Amino acid sequence: MLDAPRNQYTAELHLQMIKYADELKNITAKEFCEGVGLRSSFGTEFSKMRNLTQRLKAAGLDTTKL
Repeated sequence: MLDAPRNQYTAELHLQMIKYADELKNITAKEFCEGVGLRSSFGTEFSKMRNLTQRLKAAGLDTTKL
């Protein structure tokens, strides 16, 4: 994520959350933000991506290919 261009940071954050959704499934949004040093406002993005990932995987997304 740190290598992402400034205007792509949030998109890269979303992609990484989707890619590692299985590893992050038992972590709260607050724990995630604190663990990676993000503002707590990114907790909303974390929750959105968690919900979106479930739908994407149900539609056939293979997160190992990201």
